[in-house]
Amino acid sequence: IRQYFEPEKVVEYEIEGDKENIDSRLQQSEMGYVLYYDQERYKIVENGQVDRIVMKEEYPDIPEVYMEISQELDSTPEELADKLAAQLKNDFSKVDDPKKVTEPLEAVYIHAIDGGTQGTDPIVEYYLVDNTKGGTFVIKLKYFLEAAEGHGARFHNMLKDFVIVDMEN
Repeated sequence: IRQYFEPEKVVEYEIEGDKENIDSRLQQSEMGYVLYYDQERYKIVENGQVDRIVMKEEYPDIPEVYMEISQELDSTPEELADKLAAQLKNDFSKVDDPKKVTEPLEAVYIHAIDGGTQGTDPIVEYYLVDNTKGGTFVIKLKYFLEAAEGHGARFHNMLKDFVIVDMEN
């Protein structure tokens, strides 16, 4: 895989209206995907079933921020979308209906926010990506309203480089 993807590269992100060049590192997951992540601000925590991109710095006074990637092997994105949307409605005051998107990647997208008026109000987004084998990559973003233009924008930029790869070759 490394012959097709550089281990590190500089990626241009647009954050809060400004363009930034970000030193990015290749995450090559055993689950069968690659993506570039901002190595200055984030680190990858893997446990075999779930890859989580979290902030390098820990701030106990701010809400949780992460991007989590897992796989649901037996459900299509469409099958999973209604189930996840229903679960979100238990915890969030506003849950948008699942919809197909092509940006930042081709997926079924669900957006949920609780409240929406306070800077610390939580936001969860799901991108459900067909894994090409009858299952789904489940990409969950969690951040908070005040971080939407920062962490939210960074996560969206990272997802533009999400590529499914065949790990068997």
